Amino acid sequence: MKNNPTKQTTIQEEVSLEGVGLHTGKNVKLTFKPAKANHGYAFQRIDLEGHPIIPADANLVTDTERGTTLEKNGVSIQTTEHVLAACVGLDIDNVLIELNASEPPIMDGSSKFFVEALEKASKVELDAEREEFVVKDVISFADEDGSELILMPADHYQVTTMVDFGTKVLGTQNASIKSVKEFKSEIADARTFSFLHEIEMLLDNGLIKGGDLNNAIVYVDKELNPETTEKLKEAFGKDEIHIKSNGILDNLTLHYPNEAARHKLLDVLGDLALTGTRIRGKVIANKPGHTVNTQFAKKLAKIIKTEKRNKVPKIDLNTEPLFDVSEIMNRLPHRPPFLLVDKIYELSDKHVIGVKNVTMNEPFFIGHFPGKPVMPGVLQVEAMAQTGGILALSTVDDPENYLTFFMKMDNVKFKQKVEPGDTLIFKLELISPIRRGICHMQGYAYVNGKLASEAELMAQIVKQNK
Repeated sequence: MKNNPTKQTTIQEEVSLEGVGLHTGKNVKLTFKPAKANHGYAFQRIDLEGHPIIPADANLVTDTERGTTLEKNGVSIQTTEHVLAACVGLDIDNVLIELNASEPPIMDGSSKFFVEALEKASKVELDAEREEFVVKDVISFADEDGSELILMPADHYQVTTMVDFGTKVLGTQNASIKSVKEFKSEIADARTFSFLHEIEMLLDNGLIKGGDLNNAIVYVDKELNPETTEKLKEAFGKDEIHIKSNGILDNLTLHYPNEAARHKLLDVLGDLALTGTRIRGKVIANKPGHTVNTQFAKKLAKIIKTEKRNKVPKIDLNTEPLFDVSEIMNRLPHRPPFLLVDKIYELSDKHVIGVKNVTMNEPFFIGHFPGKPVMPGVLQVEAMAQTGGILALSTVDDPENYLTFFMKMDNVKFKQKVEPGDTLIFKLELISPIRRGICHMQGYAYVNGKLASEAELMAQIVKQNK
């Protein structure tokens, strides 16, 4: 199948792999499963009641001390970055990552085995356009420790990492990819690493029960005294422990002289996947780490959401609509003066775009600031909801026999006045698939090229009793 870079992708079949969790030391099975368009990346804990799902979302990050941890409703997933980097690096947009423990298997400390599993599952295209954040201006984030991430315009998603640990054993290193196509061959097998002083602390606190010399490079940044040597021998099940000439513990050979910088690049890709959107731009990461990575991802996700919210749908109001007001009345039970949507221009299984021409003859203008008529905000939301009703009822064969009832409104905001003579454009998108008649939508209303109001709406589709 010819690859279409504008189409979303998933995997053709599920695939599993097993290993040990680095921090828990528990055996864990991970299964990659195909997912529908606009699903994105999400983890599922099948070892817990109800099989809760934790989306790969920067706003769910709760800990970044020894990897990136996500938590939702008290359920957590640790060390998410290596798995997510593999998904990004193979250009896969949608996948469900099923686990029977709280963290993926560490494998060899890289993304290599996840890449191999995903390739075995085969990538396939979906019938949905890929959403991409095109970077137009420089975006940056820095912390007080001198770490900084900068995102600038570029033709492709590119990443450069620069690391400086200020130690003799591991000084300044750089790594770069000019395209995610280079991930598999240049970055995927770069393994995680730690310094000896960190390993000692982790061992003393029982925090790396799944570690051994085959899944983490250990840089010796302090004297290896007899007491430490005995601890390491016991922890790693070795009769002898030695330091190699390049300053790392034995039983492991570096894949690259700059393997540490390459692994940091891998982490950046995995952590920035938490924005939930593909990026077209160049990332320059100076002394990156999970904390600064995920804080930048959170900032970026907010910028992306704002840009998406302010993106006025492009429709030609002079063209014939998909549904005129007569067809709308065939589908909705509302009637004038409470029918608040005039035309529908777009309708898919995921979104709807409608229009309301606001005239001076609207009955609500008689009493709502008659000297300076302004459309009530609640009626903007009602008009938005009626447009969403068209989307909800498009899922049943006989919409005239159903009603949609509000269940909940969240995050309602009003940004611009709507006055006589204005044209309101509504766009509603499903937040999640419609299940058991429950329709969860994000709605936007635009006027004069600007966002007028927005709301998160939930409605239930109910069959009429006749």
